[in-house]
Amino acid sequence: MRRFRGRLAAPVTIVTAGEGDRRTGLTVSSLFVLEGDPGAVHAIVTPNSDLWDAVAATGAFVVHVCRQSHRDLAEVFAGLRPSPGGVFTGSEITDSKWGPVLTALEDRAYCTLLAREELGYSGVIRGSIDRVEVGETADPLLYFRGRYRRLV
Repeated sequence: MRRFRGRLAAPVTIVTAGEGDRRTGLTVSSLFVLEGDPGAVHAIVTPNSDLWDAVAATGAFVVHVCRQSHRDLAEVFAGLRPSPGGVFTGSEITDSKWGPVLTALEDRAYCTLLAREELGYSGVIRGSIDRVEVGETADPLLYFRGRYRRLV
């Protein structure tokens, strides 16, 4: 199953939630967006993560789309690169009613939690999209076969 999933190119995002000293975030590549009114996001995360609990506690989250220039930050939020002081250290952050906003990542969706469900070894966080902000993404960061990749 894991080898099959690894052959599907996926966007790299950072999902954040929480407030104050309970801010948290996680790099997420398993997600999809549903168009509609309102639109929706379904993100696959581990139920053992701090993000799972923070989304449940606050009822909201922010999905940030990563570009190639955010590779190091994606590794920090994935737990692959150390970040003394926590994952938000060194990042400019703005608080919102949906959670912490990483200001360097211009493409984002602000979401209200609709449901959480454990499926298999993972969990699905479903949220309605309340607001989106988009920049000029020309070089997105992708995840394919266990590594970050370029679109071109």
